[in-house]
Amino acid sequence: MRSPAAIAGLFGLLYVCLQGLVIAGHGSALERWIIEDVNVRTSAALIHWLTPQIGAVAQDNRIVAPGSTLSVRNGCEGTEILIPMWAALLAYPLSRAGRTVGLLSGTAWVFVLNQARIVALFYAFRADPALFGQLHGYIAPLLLIFGVLAFFLGVLQWDRRRPLSSASPLCV
Repeated sequence: MRSPAAIAGLFGLLYVCLQGLVIAGHGSALERWIIEDVNVRTSAALIHWLTPQIGAVAQDNRIVAPGSTLSVRNGCEGTEILIPMWAALLAYPLSRAGRTVGLLSGTAWVFVLNQARIVALFYAFRADPALFGQLHGYIAPLLLIFGVLAFFLGVLQWDRRRPLSSASPLCV
């Protein structure tokens, strides 16, 4: 059993390492793929599905429609919330199944939350730039944090119900 201090220390170390990898990848083909293909194309497709009359299309790192353009930059692609979630799931003494389920479904959860955020920001920017500022700067980040916190607590509850013999002896 890891002490709270050991969990916090491991979390901090993992967070710094994962954040370092993201920083090292700035401008890389992987970063462009995550931003442009995974996030922007998906968001533009969702917007087009919801409101085809707007005519939103993906162009590089932007969602473009007549009268508005939303740029998705590094940090807006979801890694800023994904990294602390991964670090927490890796640092906390979960079973292997809990860790695996947490990492895989948590990544999908962050993707869904971030897509909702990007789509909401697009519509907010079109409707009211002041609303966009509030949503982008305060509301959406808090909702992402609470969404990931709720997910993490759910994984902890699910994992506690599993037999102790499935606990992972590995730190990571």
